[in-house]
Amino acid sequence: MRDLRKVQQTPTGTFFVCVPKSWAQQYGLKKGTLVNLEVIDDGKLVVDAKYDSEQQPRMVTLTVGPFLRREIIGCYLLGFDVICVEAKDRIELEVRNIVKSTVSSLVGLEIVEETYSQVVLQCLLDPIGSQPEKILRRICAIVSGMLRDVTNSFITGDLQLAKAVVARDVESNRLYFLLVRTLRTIIQTPKLNEKLGITSIDCLDYRLAASLIESMGDVCVQIATKTLELHGFKPYGELLKLLKDLQAVCLGANEQALKAFINKDMTIAENVRNAKTNIRDIYADIEKVAKNQPLDVMPHLLVTTSFIRQIYEHSLDMADLVA
Repeated sequence: MRDLRKVQQTPTGTFFVCVPKSWAQQYGLKKGTLVNLEVIDDGKLVVDAKYDSEQQPRMVTLTVGPFLRREIIGCYLLGFDVICVEAKDRIELEVRNIVKSTVSSLVGLEIVEETYSQVVLQCLLDPIGSQPEKILRRICAIVSGMLRDVTNSFITGDLQLAKAVVARDVESNRLYFLLVRTLRTIIQTPKLNEKLGITSIDCLDYRLAASLIESMGDVCVQIATKTLELHGFKPYGELLKLLKDLQAVCLGANEQALKAFINKDMTIAENVRNAKTNIRDIYADIEKVAKNQPLDVMPHLLVTTSFIRQIYEHSLDMADLVA
């Protein structure tokens, strides 16, 4: 609803704007009722008629369909507290298994009620207790560990370590979904901005940073997959040295990018950018050496080193969020 109104001024100099009558009636406002005014980004003024009332759980009902998993995740990310899954008749075992596997992939979501034709899910998390910075640090710690292990598995031909990296991606995805839900809840609830000390711009930056880190996790899985396809191939000589150099630079850039983003440190962010030339030179040398590798190894080798370089690019993008 858009409603343009003129700013008025009393003889004593006070400015005021009349609120829409329909809005006031909808929220039971009367003469003397207290409302909360909050100045947010871009000069906007939020008038909250229910700032001191108890927050009611947000509920949504889903019907069983072919995209149930995606719908549950979507409602979770949108900040719904209670998600009811219903069927016209009974809910089949296959559908119940889909619901349970989806619930296990989302932090804080639990099945609180289950009947013949309905499954009720509830998110038991307190938004105030979910600090975006802490969640982001945890995601980055997991992905940094995945990056270290997956590059080690590629260099040493350790197939078990590569499989472990693939398994750990599930946890990083769970935390990524949690962070997206938390940020959307903060944006939809202005009073949380003040309590958590986070602006809408901060939420946007956290969302972009989380997306980049989650993408790094996906790239780690791709590297692990290529490592498994090489069936234990172990690089040696100059190639081994170059791969270790590439690993060291990428790991350092990844750690510095997070530090620069959290601390808003332009100097550290610039260090990440300065590594670009080094990355390019090492990658070019790897391409030259790779030509001497067996034909069944060379394509996998080049693709994998390209993936490692891609992780650096994502780290650079995160460092560029510092302004």
